[in-house]
Amino acid sequence: MRIIVTGGAGFIASHVVDAFIKDGHTVGVVDNLSSGKRENINPAAMFFEVDIRDKEKLDEVFDSFKPDIIDHHAAQINVRYSVEDPVYDASVNIIGSLNLLELSRKYQVKRIIFASTGGAIYGDAGGLADESTPTAPISPYGASKRSVEIYLGYYNSVFGLEYVALRYANVYGPRQDPFGEAGVVAIFSERILSGKPCVIYGDGEQTRDYVYVLDVVNANVKALTAPIGIYNIGTSKETSVNDLVKILKTVSGLDFPVVYEAPRPGEVRRIALSYERANKLLNWAPGTSLIDGIRETFNYFASMKK
Repeated sequence: MRIIVTGGAGFIASHVVDAFIKDGHTVGVVDNLSSGKRENINPAAMFFEVDIRDKEKLDEVFDSFKPDIIDHHAAQINVRYSVEDPVYDASVNIIGSLNLLELSRKYQVKRIIFASTGGAIYGDAGGLADESTPTAPISPYGASKRSVEIYLGYYNSVFGLEYVALRYANVYGPRQDPFGEAGVVAIFSERILSGKPCVIYGDGEQTRDYVYVLDVVNANVKALTAPIGIYNIGTSKETSVNDLVKILKTVSGLDFPVVYEAPRPGEVRRIALSYERANKLLNWAPGTSLIDGIRETFNYFASMKK
C-alpha cells in the first residue's frame, strides 16, 4: 500500500515508517521538522517537508503521492505548552488534522490511522480506564485529540472514510526527545547521563502507563486492517514517577539525585489504559516489560553520548 505518515521524522512515527517499509509498503513522510529530525527519516521513504497547517502544499503532496492510507502522528504534543497556548495547540492538532481529513475525502483515501492519547483524554480516571470510560480531558492537548476523534467519526459516517484511533499511553523508547517537556524516561535518562538531578513535579506518586515504542509500532501495523474504531494502547499497569526513578537507578547502576518541585497544571494524577479491546480486536498486546524497555532506552541514550 501507499502510506503517508505525518510526523514521520519524529519519535514514534519514524519507527512506524521503518516498520511499514520493512513490510514492503511505499511510504511518504510529511514533517515540517519543527521537532522531528531529518536523521530519523528512513532513506527508503519519500520526504515532503510540509506543515500540516498548509493545506495548499498538503494538497500537492496528496496529488503527487496518491496515498491509500494516512497514518497521522504530526502534532503539538506538549501538554504544558497546550495550557500556555491553546490556540496554537488547536491550530496544529485540530486544523492540521482537518486539512488531512478534507484531503483524504478529496483524494479518496481508504483509511486514516490517528495517534490519539489515552494519557490525557480520560482526565483523572483514578486508575484503569477502558474505551467506555468517559472522556474528561483537563488540558487543551487532550481536548484537541478528542475533537479529532469526533471528526473521524463524522467523516466515517458521512463520507465512508475508515479510521482507527489509537489512544496511546505514555510512549517511551529510542529517538525520544530528551530536551522537550514530554517523555520523562528520555528526559531522566539524559539528565542522569549528564550528571544533573532528575526533577519531579509534585510528590512523585502520580502514576502513568508506560508503553514501549516498538509495541506501539506493532499496533500501527495491525491498525492497517483492524476493525474501525478506537483502541487503548497501553499495558494496563500504573507506575509512579518515584518507581520509575527506582528502575532507572537499577538499570543505570547510578544513585543520582532527585529534586521535587511544585506540581504543574493540566496533568492527571492517576491513569493506566486497559488494552483488552485491542487484544480482542487487533490481536495486540504489549510485549516489552518496563524494566527491559527502560534498559533499552537508557542504553540508547548512553550510546549517543559516546
